[in-house]
Amino acid sequence: MKNNIFKISQIAWIPAVGLMLLSSACQITTEEELEGPTQVESKPGVGPTNVLARVNDVGKDGKEIFDVTEEQPVPPGGLEGWNGYLSSNLTYPNQARQMGIEGTVIVVFLVNSDGSISNPEVLRGIGGGCDEAAIKVVENSPNWSPATQKGKAVNCRMRLPVRFKLG
Repeated sequence: MKNNIFKISQIAWIPAVGLMLLSSACQITTEEELEGPTQVESKPGVGPTNVLARVNDVGKDGKEIFDVTEEQPVPPGGLEGWNGYLSSNLTYPNQARQMGIEGTVIVVFLVNSDGSISNPEVLRGIGGGCDEAAIKVVENSPNWSPATQKGKAVNCRMRLPVRFKLG
């Protein structure tokens, strides 16, 4: 009987060590949730090439593009109108549906001083055709109310999370 208890106590530490190793090996990070369109934070300038890129970084009217403005652009109908536009114009790609792809595509685009949308690009994609669908829905968006800086309409860079969820 003493031998059985001794064997059990020797074996009992194996699962405990396994759980400790497993818990220390996993890094769980939460993804930042974005709600609606947001302005892109300005990037710190490093080196002369970034300065040249900033000089050449102009909107379609040839004027400066702002990353942060006093008043940010507003989609037609506000966020409710934007969500309605997305729900009626965004289609879930068949390839992504078949592959079970879900997630958030982040699209960066310009809202020009006239309210038009230009230069949409995927900042973070999920594949399966979702990136292209998000770009298409932003490109075909109706004009927004432009951003303002010191009371004047200006070009503004925005980022927009577009969620794809099967259900």
